[in-house]
Amino acid sequence: MAIGGDFVSKTTLFIVGFIAFIALPAEAAVKKYQFDIQVKNVSRLCHAKPIVTVNGRFPGPTLYAREGDRVIVNVTNHAKYNMSIHWHGLKQYRNGWADGPAYITQCPIQTGNSYAYDFNVTGQRGTLWWHAHILWLRATVYGAIVIMPKPGTPFPFPKPNMEQIVVLGEWWHKDVEEIVKQGTNMGLPPNMSDAHTINGKPGPLFPCSEKHTFAMEVESGKTYMLRIVNAALNDELFFAIAGHNMTVVEVDAVYTKPFVTQAILIAPGQTTNVLVRADRSPGRYFMAARPFMDAPLPVDNKTATGILQYKGIPNTVLPTLPQLPAPNDTDFALSYNKNLKSLNSANFPANVPLKVDRKLFYTVGFGKDPCPTCVNGTRILASLNNISFVMPKIGLLQAHYFNMSGVFRTNFPDKPPKPFNYTGAPLTANLGTAHGTRLSKIAFNSTVELVLQDTNLLTVESHPFHLHGYNFFVVGTGIGNFDPVKDPAKYNLVDPVERNTVGVPTGGWTAIRFRADNPGVWFMHCHLELHTGWGLKMAFVVEDGKGADQSILPPPKDLPPC
Repeated sequence: MAIGGDFVSKTTLFIVGFIAFIALPAEAAVKKYQFDIQVKNVSRLCHAKPIVTVNGRFPGPTLYAREGDRVIVNVTNHAKYNMSIHWHGLKQYRNGWADGPAYITQCPIQTGNSYAYDFNVTGQRGTLWWHAHILWLRATVYGAIVIMPKPGTPFPFPKPNMEQIVVLGEWWHKDVEEIVKQGTNMGLPPNMSDAHTINGKPGPLFPCSEKHTFAMEVESGKTYMLRIVNAALNDELFFAIAGHNMTVVEVDAVYTKPFVTQAILIAPGQTTNVLVRADRSPGRYFMAARPFMDAPLPVDNKTATGILQYKGIPNTVLPTLPQLPAPNDTDFALSYNKNLKSLNSANFPANVPLKVDRKLFYTVGFGKDPCPTCVNGTRILASLNNISFVMPKIGLLQAHYFNMSGVFRTNFPDKPPKPFNYTGAPLTANLGTAHGTRLSKIAFNSTVELVLQDTNLLTVESHPFHLHGYNFFVVGTGIGNFDPVKDPAKYNLVDPVERNTVGVPTGGWTAIRFRADNPGVWFMHCHLELHTGWGLKMAFVVEDGKGADQSILPPPKDLPPC
């Protein structure tokens, strides 16, 4: 609920059109929100269960701001779980205290306590999102962030008539935290989700879901911008609308060269803005989301649907289903990602680092730990450079800022301990995976190239990696082993896509570049919650610069205690 004159009203989650911005002042403003973490009974698929929510809403409220605004979100925790919230994709310059990952930049907000996330929205505009960043609570604690351009700054594409937020998610019948606990105790992956959702609703292909169907009314001839977020925990998703093409114009709050596609691929953590023109014969058309999985692994392959309904068409007309790519359509995935390029215009240049100061090569793999009480006598874990990350008991940013010893080491290796045939036959022998809270130290303002290489340690699989505190350029990607001699010659250094979360293809590699101009401790992890929990994560310590405005800001007074 909004309180006070300068609080933005949050009574409507899915606001169509630009109504939300009419009341906003033209100059940079302070936007204040109150997020109450509370448990609420919610019914889906014929089952009711208590879920953790923000302000009793699922999905949570949309956070609206304009480029240049200051945003203050006061989070009060009324739930039994510790809580922290991450503003996914916001760069938080010098201000890691507002980034949100538990035990990385802060200790969590304990039951009965509050913390105000106070941050500036600088040099960013577009669609991002927020979510819980502790345990698996983001299963229900998530919502969109809409950042409008500065007043008088048009979109670099024809202005749509209306906008619509479309947040894709997952739903479990049972208590998600209990399911995870059970999986951990058995040393196995927890049960997969029971449904996918569009704006929290599974759609009519699921039981008891007639009233749990997202519908969007359109008028013939008008253009709509869909702000699409993948808030699923573990599934990359295809999304399409029957009979309608989509024009991709933005990913991860960065404008792209527009291109037309029948379907999009969106990984957990990613956002995509598309333009859809209501140019088909008036009727009812399904929009649908279903997983992409091209590794031999089980997945919740059920299709979530919503309805695109032309004005004046009765609900009795049966909608048509879109043709989604096959669940294992690797070719579509690779060609779709190849089509993503930065706009790279005079107003929105792609400042790709051409000279690299620091080259990093990280292997992504799985392993097993002995576990006498587990089902197979082992527990699955995941690693980068054969190191499975151990979460600390205190925020790493505090430990770094206050020079606390014994919390972490800065000896994360720049390359794997032993090179091997990364994507050859599956390696299942004793892999000797190490455990540790090991970080990589990066000099301020240095340019970094990181190659993420999938491996066949137990199995190959696609991994969406998210880097906090930064956007990066995706300069190259390929299938098989990265070739340090031949592959860099094929990099796109002119207009590569710029984003904050990137997929590493199954049995392949992805190369990213960024300039380390944001001091602090910045988490990098797989955005599949399953893999993050198994240790597929690490963090960078970016050192302070010499300038007065190049060091970490002091911590806020209400930073949660450990």
